[in-house]
Amino acid sequence: MTFDDFHFHPDIIDGIKTMGFEQPTPVQELAIPNIMQGKDIIACAQTGTGKTAAFVLPILNKLASLPVKLNYINTLIIVPTRELAIQIDQQVEGFAYFSPASSIPVYGGNDRDNWDRQRAAIESGVDFLIATPGRLLQHLQMGYVSLDRVEHLILDEADRMLDMGFNEDIMLIVKKLPKKRQTLMFSATMPKNIRELAKQILNNPVEISLSVSKPAENILQAAYLVDDQKKLALLTSLVEGKSNIQSAIVFASTKSEVKDIEKKLIRDKVSARGIHSDLDQQKREEVMRDFRNRKFQILVATDIVSRGIDIEDIDLVVNYDVPHDPEDYVHRIGRTARAQSDGVALTFINKKQKRSFEMIEKFIGSPIYKIPLPANL
Repeated sequence: MTFDDFHFHPDIIDGIKTMGFEQPTPVQELAIPNIMQGKDIIACAQTGTGKTAAFVLPILNKLASLPVKLNYINTLIIVPTRELAIQIDQQVEGFAYFSPASSIPVYGGNDRDNWDRQRAAIESGVDFLIATPGRLLQHLQMGYVSLDRVEHLILDEADRMLDMGFNEDIMLIVKKLPKKRQTLMFSATMPKNIRELAKQILNNPVEISLSVSKPAENILQAAYLVDDQKKLALLTSLVEGKSNIQSAIVFASTKSEVKDIEKKLIRDKVSARGIHSDLDQQKREEVMRDFRNRKFQILVATDIVSRGIDIEDIDLVVNYDVPHDPEDYVHRIGRTARAQSDGVALTFINKKQKRSFEMIEKFIGSPIYKIPLPANL
């Protein structure tokens, strides 16, 4: 199957070719025809499966076929993080390069100019409004946001938004929308609370479920049984002076843990930076840019901040804590061994987390080798 089989508008086909997309992914094959038919969708698909194009392309195609440019918000995309909002906005811009469709990412921060840009786009009637729930509610409270003509509502990474406590915010926003609309929900996992949310906001949805991919065979997976107080020393011993590790990501559970790890690594002369929600947007973008450009070796991040960011050529992923969900484990370690390269994924397990790690091993279908601690630990 090719993108020509969808019979998109020529401007959209040109945008797809410019973006370098050749064949649709499984989620695109399943979702695009249903979206073009106006059906609601609930889709379970992990990060990296091409779901952004799956919901953006059919809507862009619809807009490109209109005789006039709209002057109201046509599509509202709600996302958990500013990073994902920016990433989706960039994809919309790429696919819409030859069409007049417009988009704006709406996210928090103390940048007055950014707020003013967001307000101007909202008031002019942007085609795609891509927003984090909290910042959108701030704009709504100011009284100049009109959502009464929104035709498409998309919730991306819905499971992550509920994990972050956005359920109430999402429902406040949904109440501002027309009842007659198309709603698309994408989630990497499908727990009970996601299905409850779907019942409230979707109308007779088509269900699309793609099984979570198992870790790539070229990822070397291993783990350490280690007490919490020894984790920092273990991490330093693994990365300090290792010239073969040019880029690594350390996933921590909380932003306070990110800060502690960053301070310890820097104190031990390891080139490291942390990224967390206390940094303003400009600083976070600077950290990510420097990491992509190999200006430092170790990125320390929480799952919430890092999710949705696509970085290639990662040599090592370290789970400083065992992920709560086996699927999150697959997401995390999938950051390494991309583009046919090899990678290493290590997990630190304390006594309380042994059971959780056994669930991960059961999920991926094989035991993970436990490396003995270094003699000094």
